[in-house]
Amino acid sequence: MSAVHASHAAVVQRLKRADGHLRKIVEMIEAERPCVDVAQQLAAVEAAIHQAKQVFIRDHIDHCLDGAGGAGTSDAAKAALADLKEISKYL
Repeated sequence: MSAVHASHAAVVQRLKRADGHLRKIVEMIEAERPCVDVAQQLAAVEAAIHQAKQVFIRDHIDHCLDGAGGAGTSDAAKAALADLKEISKYL
C-alpha cells in the first residue's frame, strides 16, 4: 500500500499556506501590529492546521485502516472501525 494518498497534495497545500501566514504573523509581531490583528491571524493559522490534520487522519482511516480489513474481518472489528471514523470528526 502506498504511503501517498490522493489527499496528501491538498494537505501539503494547506500546510504551505499556513506556513506563509505564520511567517506573516511573525512579521506582524515584529512590526508591533495591534494584538487583535495578530490574534485573528493566529486563529486562522490554527484553524488551517487543524483542518489539514483532520483531512490527513480521516484519509488514513479510510485508506489504510479500512482497507486493511479483508473479507474475514469480524463484525466487532468493523464496528470498532465505524466508531473510530465517527469519533475522528471531533479531532
